[in-house]
Amino acid sequence: MSATADMHGLRLDKALALIEEVGTRSRASHLIETSSVLLNGKIAKASASVKENDLIEISLPEPEPTELQPYDLKLDVLFEDEDLIVINKPAGLVVHPAAGHAHDTLVNALLAHTDDLSMKFGEERPGIVHRLDKETSGVIVVAKNDKTHEALTAQFKERSTHRIYYAVCIGTARTLSGTFKSYLARHPVDRKRYASVLGDDRRPLQDQEDPPLTGKWAVTHFEVLNRKSGLSYLKLKLETGRTHQIRVHLSENGLPIAGDALYGADKKVKNVEARVIQEDIRSLPRFLLHAAELAFTHPRTQERMSFKKDWPEDIRRLLDKWGL
Repeated sequence: MSATADMHGLRLDKALALIEEVGTRSRASHLIETSSVLLNGKIAKASASVKENDLIEISLPEPEPTELQPYDLKLDVLFEDEDLIVINKPAGLVVHPAAGHAHDTLVNALLAHTDDLSMKFGEERPGIVHRLDKETSGVIVVAKNDKTHEALTAQFKERSTHRIYYAVCIGTARTLSGTFKSYLARHPVDRKRYASVLGDDRRPLQDQEDPPLTGKWAVTHFEVLNRKSGLSYLKLKLETGRTHQIRVHLSENGLPIAGDALYGADKKVKNVEARVIQEDIRSLPRFLLHAAELAFTHPRTQERMSFKKDWPEDIRRLLDKWGL
């Protein structure tokens, strides 16, 4: 094809994104990096300048057949249109296929629900923009096409989304509000866990001007909603969204989430004042973390969209029973 007038003066990756079959800059970059694009008969860099009537030749890859299998599970759909779908994810549901969960995940359930998911050249996590841990319930958004996927991913990266979580923690919060900040990385001993990167004084590093060699900057704001019987009921606002961020920050500050054995909650159950509450916590099928609010700007309509969902009914009954 010949470069159109609206491509004149653009970088090659930006120009390719205007072509319907390519659609996004990330896909354009992928094509360029795999030498699937010729500009005037030659392989070119993404930064190459395009002129009107330049010859652009693209070798689009054949769609890769997915090995993902549909999973017949009724989803709690909060919103759906041609671009995205917002789900209230139940606890116990893994978001995407992983070891031990090849066919019974949210991705598999979405494949049974819709034929339209962002596939990003056949990747194994179609449509997934952000994650919730298996045992975390609550609101999650999934993209149905690559443009939406790229736009939503950018919003999460730029921190323009709004995310509120609720957690029931073992321990009594010392202050009514505050902020946890640290660099998070894989735990040096237990690879299933994450931990804050520590300095020579054994305290979490917090200097953004001097980051460590490993670890990603993580910020969690908290507000205490209630404190009773050795438990703290917290509202948490995410500034960043790192793996296990809330779980790590709360655990390292003496407030592990009830039911979260991976981060030490089982060792602290005995500190809960009421024996009946101790027994309730020990029998929990999940840890008590819930993604209650999610807001973002719709990539196509530019409408600000906001979704709220309370705890599942069984957990609400427990919170009432515990006086939280």
